[in-house]
Amino acid sequence: MNISFEAPDKINGLMTITLETADYQPEVDKTLKDYRKRANIPGFRPGQAPMGMIKRQFGPSVKVEAVNKLLGEKLYEYVRENKIQMLGEPLPSDKQEQIDFEGDQPLTFKFDIAVAPAFEVKLTEKDKVPYYNITVDDKLIDQQVEMYQNRAGQYEKVEQYDSKERDMLKGDLREVGKEGGIELSDVVLMPQYIKADDQKKLFDDCKLGDIITWNPRKAYPDNDAEVSSMLKIQKEEVKDHEGDFTFQVTEISRYVKAEVNQELFDQTFGKDAVKNEKEFRQKIADQISQQFKADSDYKFLQDIRAYVEKKVGKLEFPEALLKRVMMNNNKDKGADFVEKNFDASIKELGWHLMKEQLVAAQGIKVEDADLKDVAKEAARMQFAQYGMSNVPDEYLENYASEMLKKRENVDGLVDRAVDVKLTAALKNVVKLTEKDVTMEDFQKMLQEK
Repeated sequence: MNISFEAPDKINGLMTITLETADYQPEVDKTLKDYRKRANIPGFRPGQAPMGMIKRQFGPSVKVEAVNKLLGEKLYEYVRENKIQMLGEPLPSDKQEQIDFEGDQPLTFKFDIAVAPAFEVKLTEKDKVPYYNITVDDKLIDQQVEMYQNRAGQYEKVEQYDSKERDMLKGDLREVGKEGGIELSDVVLMPQYIKADDQKKLFDDCKLGDIITWNPRKAYPDNDAEVSSMLKIQKEEVKDHEGDFTFQVTEISRYVKAEVNQELFDQTFGKDAVKNEKEFRQKIADQISQQFKADSDYKFLQDIRAYVEKKVGKLEFPEALLKRVMMNNNKDKGADFVEKNFDASIKELGWHLMKEQLVAAQGIKVEDADLKDVAKEAARMQFAQYGMSNVPDEYLENYASEMLKKRENVDGLVDRAVDVKLTAALKNVVKLTEKDVTMEDFQKMLQEK
């Protein structure tokens, strides 16, 4: 066996592997013997068929399989031992000559290999990178308090509808001037969501018992699904009920925010975790600060990326070969997809290579405990979206464990764990230029990015 590798321009590699018969024949013979033991050929007892017959019937395919297996093993072994940073999978070279598997002559295979460009990333305390501390002001705390009040609120019965409130009407709906028309009871309606202003105003200041004549189709001119749901008919039938309806109000409910009291404190943070409004607001401030720290770290890693990309400069990639690799991986999407997404893919590939060096330089390794931590944090954030901010740790543990059982989640969690550890490490390497910013300004920076 002979293996050679050349890459004159450092990025377009050509690997040549020549196999002699002695390299693969022992595997072929072993496989054919196994075939003979298991072969069930008419006229012969099991395992007694002539080897010549077995070779004629199975020899060519067994040889191809043995050669391909050996090629894969030796190719990746050479890449690993010679520390070749291969991008994507090796591809059969355009220089490959026709292979004749019939004889015993040496078999020569050529593979095109995309090689990562050589560069070095090094960060020290001389490198200055901004770090944004998001300030927690009373306005943000007030917004969060109101959010908790709204989540803990409830509907109460009132006598008169107020268009400025989150009022909900219940009533009887009847089609006007149509024999056998639609008649429905206990129809729920929230006039503030009516699209047409002239129809919405018809409900202003209505009281219990009032009868409003209106037109559902005009109220929701571009939403037959809404009308069909209200009238309990098929969407295709809406066109047959474009006339007026009456709505007699039988009940008016108003959503009332919860009061800022002990009940709200307990519901938000757990029994007796907070004793008064001052502690409640402080707890919220701490919660926001913790969330903002994650946002600040995210922005810091973005800025690290921009800084490193500028410091490294433009990287040269084997673009023609990488397009072939990308095309091979996206056969179902075609050449247009490759061309449209190639530049963005190359940019992400460049950052991936740079980040690999940063991770290696900091000696970062992801352990099971790191995965569990990021899974728990993901679970905590998911629960927080539903207003559940005091979820017991045991529930987070169980939820995280379930997430880690699904293979499709693990890769993303590994990437997240790497980012968390890399961010923490680099904050102690580079010089942080700390700046205090408001949430509004911070969000503008992210949008500009």
